[in-house]
Formats: sequence, structure tokens, C-alpha cells
Amino acid sequence: MIKPSLVILLSMLILPKCAGTRPADLGVTHGTLGPCPSSPNCVSSQASDKAHYVAPLYYRGALTEAKKQITLVIKSMSRAKIVTDKGNYIHAEFSSALFGFVDDVEFYFDDTQKTIQIKSASRLGYSDFGVNRRRVEKIRATFMKYAISKNRDPSGNQQTQ
Repeated sequence: MIKPSLVILLSMLILPKCAGTRPADLGVTHGTLGPCPSSPNCVSSQASDKAHYVAPLYYRGALTEAKKQITLVIKSMSRAKIVTDKGNYIHAEFSSALFGFVDDVEFYFDDTQKTIQIKSASRLGYSDFGVNRRRVEKIRATFMKYAISKNRDPSGNQQTQ
């Protein structure tokens, strides 16, 4: 009988890293991030259906400050790297610990609405077991903590002490 630990070790040696190919449809077109596929391995603040929808993030003040905060949030998370940081857009890749599955997370900063649209999608597979939704909520919570630590409430207003 094969021990489970041996199966895992062999899988890690036999299976290549599961990064997949970076999607060609990343980015913003006319103020919109690309749509989620029908599979449940993607969430987006611009999705029209409940299964894929997550709320956007909001900020006050300068777009540059909001981007700086999001950048700090991404850099504080494990196995994350920023691939693109250009204008009002950030694309980051998050890799899973065991097999290196890669998820693409995009941020579109709409400075007229003071809104950060966000999309988190798995490159491979059908279900992500809620990983993308939990990631977005962790990003949201950390973004809000950063705002509070800068003596601002989550909407960006100065707090009095």
C-alpha cells in the first residue's frame, strides 16, 4: 500500500507547476475588466450575477494613495507578485502553495467614482473552492485596516483622536 505522503511527493515531482498561460484578455476596456467565465472559479465587482459578484473597494483622496495602499496589501500577502502597474490598473498573480496554481487578480481604479473594481480568477480548473472570493475579502479587510492605521476611516475621512 502506498503511503499518502509518498503520493504527494511523487505528484510534486511528476506534475509540473500548474501556472497555466497568462490570459490574453487581461486589462481594462472602456472602464470594464474582462468578464468572468461561467465556471465558479472567478469573482468580479463588475459581474452582473450573484455567484460571481463581489463588492468593489472605495477610497477617498488621491488615486496615487489608493494605488500605494493596494500595492502594500498585495506585497503583504504570500506568493503574490505584481506583474503590471500602469496608470489606473494593477495586475497581480497569486500562486497556490502546493502545486503553484496561478490566479490573476486585477484592480481598476475609477478615480471619478473613487472606486476600485476588482477581479480575481483562476487560470486553470473549474472550481476554486471559494479561494478567489476569500482572497478578495482578505484584500478588502487589509485595505481597510491600512486606511484606519493612517487615521482614516474606511471611506477615507480623517478620524479625530
